[in-house]
Amino acid sequence: MAHLEAAIYGLAAVSRVGDISSVYETAPVGGPDQGAFLNAVVLIETARTPRSLLRELLVIERARGRVRDTRWGPRTLDLDLILWDREVISEPGLTVPHPRMPERRFVLEPLREVWPDARMPDGSAIAASSDAVERQGLERIAAALGSTDRRGK
Repeated sequence: MAHLEAAIYGLAAVSRVGDISSVYETAPVGGPDQGAFLNAVVLIETARTPRSLLRELLVIERARGRVRDTRWGPRTLDLDLILWDREVISEPGLTVPHPRMPERRFVLEPLREVWPDARMPDGSAIAASSDAVERQGLERIAAALGSTDRRGK
């Protein structure tokens, strides 16, 4: 939980933090055997470019001890750009919308919580979860972490 709180403070230092979802505990999807993850979605407004924001996200991760040595392995913090308004971004190391978003209940549910009218770049609604996604374990364990004193720039 402390890593998520720190991420919100880090985001507030480089953007204006908007709505913050509840915190959800989920089993890992893919990767080696490991413990459960805590997940949340944060809406932000920023003047940064997607690439510049991604660089800041990586700085925040490293400040919380993130080491990238095993794909989908245990980690202290994993910050992703899920959507960038209705833009499609396809650059080396940066793909938006996040390519695995439709397969991850731990992204879809908190996203719908804070942005129920979210749309894909083509204008379509965020797709309803498939049966496979619905079977992914997900438990809401805490209300939103944010408060007005952390909303930043």
